[in-house]
Amino acid sequence: MHWAAETARVQKELGELHYRPHPAGHGMTPEQARRDLRMAELRQRLEVLTSTDMAVIVSPGQNEIAQMQKLGLDIELHRKCMNLSFSSGQPGLDERFKDVDDPLRLVFVCAMWLTGFDAPSCSTVYLDKPMRNYTLMQTIARANRVFPGKHSGVIVDYANVFASLEKALAIYGAGKDGKSPVKNKQQLVEELRESVADAAAFCAVHGVMLAGIEATPNGSMERLARIEDGMNALISPDPLRRDFFAHDRLVSTLYCAVKPDPSVLEFAGKAARLSALADAIRARLNPGQPEISQVMGQINGLLDESITGHEIRQEVPALDLSKINFEALAKRFEKSRHKNTDLEVLKAAIRARLEKMIQLNRTRADFAEKFEALIEGYNAGSATIEALYNELLKLSNSLNDEQQRHVRENMSEEELVIFDILTRPAPELSSKERAEVKKVARELLVKLKGLLVLNWRQKSTARSQLRLTIEDTLDFGLPRAYTPELYNQKCSAVFEHVYESYPERNTGVYT
Repeated sequence: MHWAAETARVQKELGELHYRPHPAGHGMTPEQARRDLRMAELRQRLEVLTSTDMAVIVSPGQNEIAQMQKLGLDIELHRKCMNLSFSSGQPGLDERFKDVDDPLRLVFVCAMWLTGFDAPSCSTVYLDKPMRNYTLMQTIARANRVFPGKHSGVIVDYANVFASLEKALAIYGAGKDGKSPVKNKQQLVEELRESVADAAAFCAVHGVMLAGIEATPNGSMERLARIEDGMNALISPDPLRRDFFAHDRLVSTLYCAVKPDPSVLEFAGKAARLSALADAIRARLNPGQPEISQVMGQINGLLDESITGHEIRQEVPALDLSKINFEALAKRFEKSRHKNTDLEVLKAAIRARLEKMIQLNRTRADFAEKFEALIEGYNAGSATIEALYNELLKLSNSLNDEQQRHVRENMSEEELVIFDILTRPAPELSSKERAEVKKVARELLVKLKGLLVLNWRQKSTARSQLRLTIEDTLDFGLPRAYTPELYNQKCSAVFEHVYESYPERNTGVYT
């Protein structure tokens, strides 16, 4: 009855707000922003109300149907639901309740599931009957399990159960360091208040004023400019960005833990600004991120994707290093107001490209080592941001040359990998010997591909035949510059390469 009444109330308020006339003029007014934010909250609440599935969990009893009917209750329908998984092969109610994506979010239990049932994602337990000692401690533990994104569980006591808590703790022991595992939620609110203040102070030390961002009009160019400045101040160097992300993570976790307590509204603005700044930075660090309009939507509407009005869209295309005019990019960097942001975008593009290049050819790991050494030097303060940017541009240019090396060597990418394995880091070869190794690499690749049968990695015969072919081909074709020890190393390296890069016939990192 109460669930249906709340659903009707939310639908009514949502309808009233939807048909409320828009104010005259253009742009987003504060009143319209508040209305749109409220509508987003109501839609989210309505989605939970209409999609949530519920279940009753009780042990079966003798003559339970007749006994329940005398009380005006129909247990037969609930019993069928509890037993459905056994007859249909579908997941049981226990598995569904543990699945965070399943709509089964609310269960009514008597004794079953209060002890021995482990659902780490469970966040709230409502108590409406007397409990004590072992049963009380076990029930509290149902909501106190560790789960990603969950700070703490919530116990809602309708029966003054916690009057028995001290006695239970005396019998079964307190929590870690002798402290009670149960705290008043007001303490959580104070922790949130302190973490928000710490995060705001951290941002202020680095020139980012959250209150200033909050004071600017929604959807304005001034707000976008402040966001851009804040991103630039907090995005680099790496230790600074990690510290900022840690503040944001703590505030977000505590904020979610305090909800739905009304006191959370006090922190909504600053929590949204922090989260939006962090997400905007992550968007810039993602070379494939097409846009950050959703992040701007978070800033303008407290994580509300449905806010209307003038939407600010800023394209953040993937940085294609192969098409960069490095001289022009260096000149642009000299005049940039957001050098930290420009640096991190370039770093993210290089890192993504290196990962792909090394996946294709593991002998290119020295490029990654050089890249990390440059970053570590900058983080340690041994290089200026301008010097690092120029060094990264040089590295980008060398990556372009490396990607085209197979063309200069007159080899395919796959042939080049085997050639590199056979020649890096040793031995020293003459031009004639290098030509011989190229010929061996081409011939070996053709032979190996012919041996890749279905599920070859799981078949000992197929693996042995592959290894033997590698040994025979290299033994016959490699020049005398290869010592027996080096020959064995190269045989093992080629086999490892094929094993990792060609997991199945006609599939692999090159297809």
